[in-house]
Amino acid sequence: MPTRGKPAGHYTQAARLHNVIRLIESRQGITLDELVEETGVDRRTVHRDLAAVLEAGYPLFSQWEAGKKVYRFLTRSRQIPPITFTLDELVSLHLLRSLAPLLPAAPFGAEIDALFAKIHAALPPRSVAHLERISRVALPRLQGVRDYAGSAELLTELRRALLYQYRLRLSYHRNGRQPTAYEVDPYTLVLAKGGLYLLGHAHNRNAIRLFAVERIAALTVTRQHFELPDDFDPEACFADAFGLVRDQPMQVTVRFDRDVAQTVRERIWRPGQLVTDQPDGGLLLSFEASGALELLAWVLSYGSHAELLEPPELRRELRRQLKGLREIYRKKPKE
Repeated sequence: MPTRGKPAGHYTQAARLHNVIRLIESRQGITLDELVEETGVDRRTVHRDLAAVLEAGYPLFSQWEAGKKVYRFLTRSRQIPPITFTLDELVSLHLLRSLAPLLPAAPFGAEIDALFAKIHAALPPRSVAHLERISRVALPRLQGVRDYAGSAELLTELRRALLYQYRLRLSYHRNGRQPTAYEVDPYTLVLAKGGLYLLGHAHNRNAIRLFAVERIAALTVTRQHFELPDDFDPEACFADAFGLVRDQPMQVTVRFDRDVAQTVRERIWRPGQLVTDQPDGGLLLSFEASGALELLAWVLSYGSHAELLEPPELRRELRRQLKGLREIYRKKPKE
């Protein structure tokens, strides 16, 4: 008796791939063992067939569910029901759209515009104008917006690697140094400080690394598929960081004077922070964090309104930087 799901007669690879694609499309998710049973071939052949499906451009991905790896396609347009939004949800979407200038215009800008064109086509013109008026402004001026001019092709390839879980070979330069070659499994994109960062596993460092996209000099998408580790948690990569950089965590205490105390008090700077009011109207802010350079830049941004009390080594470094600033501003400006 032929195995269930296996066509009668000569079972060519083309026919088998067609059957694999049909099975994945028709299920909410299918395991490797189920594919073996349905197609009547061994596990190694099914693995080759899945690689061929990826090679053909199908958006195949896998994830662990109840201890088993389940395969499905990223998009199943025939199974997606119509999407409706409340008015409050539309306001939230338009607020998110105001952050679009933080993303590179190509390829993201045109696609965001196309997305909202579809939404606006279903709304009265007056409602569209009202939604855009109340939620259209984003001002990322403090840190600026990164310049991705000329990077559209690189970003398109990077997104393809992320979607289909293809390994990358990239050339990356830091602070004017000669570019370094990396082989990277791209895990996720991080939007921070007005720019995009790639978070992934660097094989030649055997560790997860963060790459500023604008510093990628060249990028090649391989056809080598990778699997995300079951325990990968992108947020955990920045759990103790004040910004993006992780180094040795330290206990930080800063005294803020009364002129900025209310502004500081109104924000959450780090989980578990401690705010202590002072008799003169100022406050002490304490928390644990890593990222020495980012912490120094943050304290310096408050000028004479903030005093770094601890840790002692960071206070010494701040004193050294202030001495350098004093020397700069003692000089007469050059014409």
